Amino acid sequence: MSTEGPPPAPRGRPGCLLVPARTKTAVALLYDEESENAYDVRLKLTKEVLTIQKQDVVCVGGSHQGRNAPSSPSSPIAKDPRYEKRWLDTLSVPLSMARISRYKAGAEKLRWNAFEVLALDGVSSGILRFYTAQDGADWLRAVSANIRELTLQNMKMANKCCSPSDQVVHMGWVNEKLQGADSSQTFRPKFLALKGPSFYVFSTPPVSTFDWVRAERTYHLCEVLFKVHKFWLTEDCWLQANLYLGLQDFDFEDQRPYCFSVMAGHGKSHVFNVELGSELAVWEKSFQRATFMEVQRTGNVLWRFKFSQLKGSSDDGKTRVKLLFQNLDTKQIETKELEFQDLTAVLHCIHSFLAAKVASVDPGFMDSQSKYMYSS
Repeated sequence: MSTEGPPPAPRGRPGCLLVPARTKTAVALLYDEESENAYDVRLKLTKEVLTIQKQDVVCVGGSHQGRNAPSSPSSPIAKDPRYEKRWLDTLSVPLSMARISRYKAGAEKLRWNAFEVLALDGVSSGILRFYTAQDGADWLRAVSANIRELTLQNMKMANKCCSPSDQVVHMGWVNEKLQGADSSQTFRPKFLALKGPSFYVFSTPPVSTFDWVRAERTYHLCEVLFKVHKFWLTEDCWLQANLYLGLQDFDFEDQRPYCFSVMAGHGKSHVFNVELGSELAVWEKSFQRATFMEVQRTGNVLWRFKFSQLKGSSDDGKTRVKLLFQNLDTKQIETKELEFQDLTAVLHCIHSFLAAKVASVDPGFMDSQSKYMYSS
């Protein structure tokens, strides 16, 4: 994988102060990719905002204080001014619907111990570099956790306006691989959502009820196939750190780990990447849960036979599919041959029902999905 070089050597290892309740402060480096210069900044993370502070000299006493008041040479106000270095707020990045990027814009270069936070309105934190891989990983997880918590709040608000059959199960930022693009720019940010019977692909997050009809793509959940097709690293450590552990032989064809694909009918498919392995796991569980719920809602409508009677299927790879059902009374197999314009979507639908049937064997399946999603 192509990477940038290591960050500039720090002048010293600044201390980090960890505060409970997703509040965090530390000194890091703000890196300018054009000039390749970096300088110290102080980061303040709260539940809703990431604040960037720069150090400046301010007057804290002396003749510069209270200039409008009369003074005499002997009065304290006429004494020489006193100056101190202080951290001053220079930029605040709202975390609601924000996204994180560890990759250099327009290239597949993973930044060393660094990431950028981009707000919904486009405001950027700049490239934040950390003094150790562990600090970088800790801050990446902390910022991601706060963004995820705010996203859950937005989901709950959206679900208040939706019927029980049209609830938002999961949503968040990903990067989509551009099909047929050159190697210099192969991914672009997208916002995905699983809501009711549909899987949505947006260029920007839906912030109102009307935005849901403006999706770039919408697919029926039962007609798509979700597949994790990239190995992801445990502990969400930085990739460079893991390369030294002997993981460099894994196939990173797309030059990014944490990838999954969503295959739809008529040969349409999407390949997405997320920043953390934990995000990949949540997307996998969320697709399972959303598909299971949709199968439960529609199962009795789509099939005349009980689904347990389906014993096998085959297709000609074009338009025809055969379904083998067992008659409950005679135990004989009945063959139903069907023809569809979009055979792939039908096969994906059969796969969804099979997966739901397997999941239903475990009574705790739905409970475990819900607990995993909302506690991770």
